[in-house]
Amino acid sequence: MFQSSLKSAAERIETRLTEALAGAADQPVTQAMRYAVSGGKRLRGFLVLESAALYDIAPEAAVDAAAAVEALHAYSLVHDDMPCMDDDDLRRGQPTVHVKWDDGTALLTGDALQTLAFELLSAPACHPDPAVRIDLVASLARASGIDGMVLGQAQDIAAETAGRSLTLDEITELQANKTGALIRWSAEAGARLARADIAPLTAYSTALGLAFQIADDILDVEGDAAKTGKRVHKDAEAGKATFVSLLGLDGARARALALVEEAEAALAPFGGRADPLKAAARFVISRES
Repeated sequence: MFQSSLKSAAERIETRLTEALAGAADQPVTQAMRYAVSGGKRLRGFLVLESAALYDIAPEAAVDAAAAVEALHAYSLVHDDMPCMDDDDLRRGQPTVHVKWDDGTALLTGDALQTLAFELLSAPACHPDPAVRIDLVASLARASGIDGMVLGQAQDIAAETAGRSLTLDEITELQANKTGALIRWSAEAGARLARADIAPLTAYSTALGLAFQIADDILDVEGDAAKTGKRVHKDAEAGKATFVSLLGLDGARARALALVEEAEAALAPFGGRADPLKAAARFVISRES
């Protein structure tokens, strides 16, 4: 049931992104944008749609916000894969953008996907109330900028030359920014669209984002590149401190499971309506990619 819902959400989001890029100039950067947003689980977009459903907001009324966060996530991956960052040559089982095209095209592709995200959120089709739209724009800017994802990426780069391994608290803070901030925004988006209190979804997604990253660390140790669609064993080769290196595999699994239980508990006010979001929390620690 969860997998079919995730697939349905992914298809809806892909259709919206295809529409958004339909009239773009026929340039390599446009081709690369389409390439970068294709495939993937679209978990962040799923969280937008399902959090909106908690407030009886139909998928078609939430899909612009879902497409926006997927465009922004894709931008972050394109830039993160570049030689000046993580220098990866494989993403979602395909050559990364800078490998398939070149560094300049990859840089522009990321830039264009980032601006597309805010174009989608600021358009009247996203929400009829301009105040809601500006709240979505401002909150995504914070989540993706120097108070969120970019801060986490900067902390990650700084850790590589720190001359020491990060502590558990430092890794938790880094990942809450680098990975968790966009996941948090995605789950809060439904409440923002409904002009409702975001606190329960903030608690849910904070735990979910950390569980997601712990699962990523476990996959880097135990995963199969053919299933993950990206290079594995990167962290150990780079000598990076991770949840696994600090907690051990069993400890990391136990921590991830505790976080999933925490995430599920945060959804108690919504009763059975939140079952898809609870399933998403369980999914993030059982996935193979």
